[in-house]
Amino acid sequence: MSDFVVSARKYRPSTFTDVVGQSAITTTLSKAIKDNHLAQSFLFCGPRGVGKTSCARILAKTINCENISANVEACDKCESCTSFNEQHSFNIHELDAASNNSVDDIRNLVDQVRFAPQVGEYSIYIIDEVHMLSSAAFNAFLKTLEEPPKHAIFILATTEKHKIIPTILSRCQIFDFKSIGMNDIISHLEYVSKSEGINAEKDALHIVAQKAGGSLRDSLSMFDRLVDSTDLSITYKSVIENLNILDHDYYLKITNQIISNDVSSVLLTINEILQNGFDAHQFIMGLASHLRDLLVCKDPQTLVLLDKGEELKSKYLSQSENCELSFLIKALRMCNKCDVEYRASKNQRLLVELTLLKMSTIGQFASEKKNNNSQIIDPAKKVEVKIKQEIVEEVPVKEVLHKTVHQLEKAEVVVEEKVEVKTVVKEEPLRKVRKSRFSLSDVMDDKKEVETELNAPKKSENFTESRMREVWMLFAEKINKEGKMNLFITLTSSDPTLEEETLINLKISNDAQEKILDENKIELMDHLRTSLNNDFISLKTELSEDIKSDIPYTPKDKFIKMTEENPHLNTLQQKLGLDPDY
Repeated sequence: MSDFVVSARKYRPSTFTDVVGQSAITTTLSKAIKDNHLAQSFLFCGPRGVGKTSCARILAKTINCENISANVEACDKCESCTSFNEQHSFNIHELDAASNNSVDDIRNLVDQVRFAPQVGEYSIYIIDEVHMLSSAAFNAFLKTLEEPPKHAIFILATTEKHKIIPTILSRCQIFDFKSIGMNDIISHLEYVSKSEGINAEKDALHIVAQKAGGSLRDSLSMFDRLVDSTDLSITYKSVIENLNILDHDYYLKITNQIISNDVSSVLLTINEILQNGFDAHQFIMGLASHLRDLLVCKDPQTLVLLDKGEELKSKYLSQSENCELSFLIKALRMCNKCDVEYRASKNQRLLVELTLLKMSTIGQFASEKKNNNSQIIDPAKKVEVKIKQEIVEEVPVKEVLHKTVHQLEKAEVVVEEKVEVKTVVKEEPLRKVRKSRFSLSDVMDDKKEVETELNAPKKSENFTESRMREVWMLFAEKINKEGKMNLFITLTSSDPTLEEETLINLKISNDAQEKILDENKIELMDHLRTSLNNDFISLKTELSEDIKSDIPYTPKDKFIKMTEENPHLNTLQQKLGLDPDY
């Protein structure tokens, strides 16, 4: 067996300079060491594979180095550095909290902290995956972390900062590690491939970096896998095959088919993709990303957001020119809807196919629109559409028809002129206008009807209070027959009075009755005005505490009402300890 070492370990950074993509953190730590402003407890948090543990080891090694360089780097020659490199240092202790998360493990660590280092100035304790500690272990660690010995420095590392209790967070100097950028990962992979004598295409490394999702360790693991599967040469095609990634050519191809409304080709392409073993959900999400990239290409200012190789970028730019902005936005919405509904769907393939067919319809309309915009529009066509649109807007507002009679008369004249041109105008542009349920004749009929109503004189026949009460009770009896008991009780709780010639006053007992009356006020007023032949009748309500309502609105009110009829309920309530408010 050869002494093979995986790239993630072989090319693990040994100095702050070697750390990839975390320049802000490494600069801060270097300056803290140089100025001797070291905290006694650090917390390194961030995604996996971004250099948390590596930075913790470099920090521990550099602190105890006897001959720190001007660039704040360890010398790798002194006794402390040598022992650290050979992994038998007595000053640097690493603890995996995932497997040592009990109270006893932390107590052993606390007992060990009390002893000063034999060599070097500090004892450094690196606790990885610290969020795995139990709640009791955290509490046992609090006092030591708050007041550690002068020789002790704690470096905690975690991927899940939110799981650490606030009392621990408040005692640490926190460093948030960010995901490593794609350019940094690609540059590092190029360095590794050059060091290993491997020929790697930049587009291939770009795919690896994209697949890694900001984790340098993951990208190096995939790199080793690709090296094993190829003959010292990493190509774009080999990366696509080995990492099970849909080729961009598929997305470019199916997008062109959608734009051209080639439905049969779209269905055949999606069938080919599924037969090659790719998941339909994976495809629809990839298509959404592809459409997003095309949208980015529409504006030169956002072109920097396109993370693709130069050759692939030119293909995206070419296709984006053939795609309307509205088409891309609608297609993205469809992809998002398909993504949301995918897991709940019983026929997932059909859902994806229907989504693609809908996109094809959008692409067809977009191309037709593009072609129609290049044609000259007949002026008569414009006149017709404009007139009909104005009519559709006026129809719903019947209340103001009497104010726009002169506009309608003008519209009549124009319409007559339009009818003469009707043989020239095609029917297609009028499809949108036909959405209205009203024609011009309907408008004119409604106009006449409304004018008649508006011009009719208001009824103002005099009536007496007794006559008003008689009509009032008739309405109350009608309501009672309909089963509206709350309204019936509200209307009959007191007698209405006639304060002025047309002003009716009704006393009510609570706000609930007022709300009930407001909800049915239109029906009541319509009945009164019709029966009394007077359009000027109005209603006023007045709250009065003297009037008691027969409606128990709350459970407590209901209980009080029941106890008035049966006093023994009070005794029962007290013995059983019941809550009348429940």
